[in-house]
Formats: sequence, C-alpha cells, structure tokens
Amino acid sequence: MSSMPAGSKTPAGNPGAIVTVPNVITVVRFLGTPLFVWLVLGPRDYGWGVFVLAMMGCTDWIDGFVARKLNQTSKLGRILDPLADRVALVAVTITLVIAGILPLWLLLLLLIPDVVLLAATLYYFRGDAGLKVTLLGKARTAALMVGTPMLLLAKALDSDFTTVLAWVFLGSAMGMHVVAFTQYFRRLLAKHRDIHLPAAPPGTGSP
Repeated sequence: MSSMPAGSKTPAGNPGAIVTVPNVITVVRFLGTPLFVWLVLGPRDYGWGVFVLAMMGCTDWIDGFVARKLNQTSKLGRILDPLADRVALVAVTITLVIAGILPLWLLLLLLIPDVVLLAATLYYFRGDAGLKVTLLGKARTAALMVGTPMLLLAKALDSDFTTVLAWVFLGSAMGMHVVAFTQYFRRLLAKHRDIHLPAAPPGTGSP
C-alpha cells in the first residue's frame, strides 16, 4: 500500500467507496466458506475445518478494526460484513447437519428467524433497513463462531468434555438468536411505522 501525506484522508474513507482494505478482508471471509464446506464434506478433515473457521472468526474482528483504524468505513462494508457472517453461519450449519455433527432443529432455529427478517426487510424497505447490528447480535455471532468450531474439534478429538462445552456456547447462541430476532423485528416494524406516520398539521404540537 502506498504511503500518503501526513494528515491527508484516505480516499477510501468515503462512505461510497467499494475497494477498501476491510472490504477485501470481508471478501476473503466469504471465500473461506466454500473451503470449509469442502474440507468437512470432502476429505472430512475436521482439524483443518476448525482452522478455517478460526481464521474466518479472526477476519470478522479484523475488518472492523481496520475500518476504524484506517478510516475506511463504507456503506458497502456495512452491508457486506453482516452478510458474510450470515452466509458463513448458515453454510457452516448446513454443512455440519449434512455431516451428522449438528441436529436439524438447530439449523431450522437459525434459519427461520433470518428468513422472516429478510422477508420483512424486503417487503417494507425493498432491501436494507439501515438498522445497526446490536450488541446482543454480535454476542450471538461470537458464541456461534466459538461453539461451532469447538464442536468440530470435539469430533476430531473424540472428546466428551469439549462436546459439552461446545453445546454450552451453541445453546447460549440459540437463546440469544431468538431474543435478537425479536428485538430486530420490533425495531424494523417501529421504523416502518415512524416513516409512514402522517405529518402533524401546522400549528399543532407543544408551543
């Protein structure tokens, strides 16, 4: 990366920027998903599968840090980052269900709220509702990103203790997932209601 004069702003600091360092990191996280699927369903190399998930989890933190540090936050990045998380979590969960490592009910519990939110967002806002990811949502994602590779590691090591610990994280993540869905859905409806409230007549309101 070429150096820039001190005190100058990087062009990628523009919210409309597309090619930025954090966005490239997010794209790399996207690419980790098919690699993980192949490792688990192809050679069934669970050890490398854990490594790929760990790297994907690290990039989830790194891209946000880099965006703030280099002043490279962008509208595309705000869309890509949570999208990469959702795609990875759903793809990883489906893969582990197919491999017989996760039960089907966990996949359904993960997917159904996401499908409902996606449908509501498309219906009310034709796409992005502009709602920020909540702290609970981030905690949910973190718990899933810890519990999932831990469960895979337990399979590789044949460890009952690791299995139990993994399910502690996964159970907590699923509980937070339901609560986060409820909160986000309420915020979605509230924003839609506020946008479509009729304007107050002139002269009304508090003096």
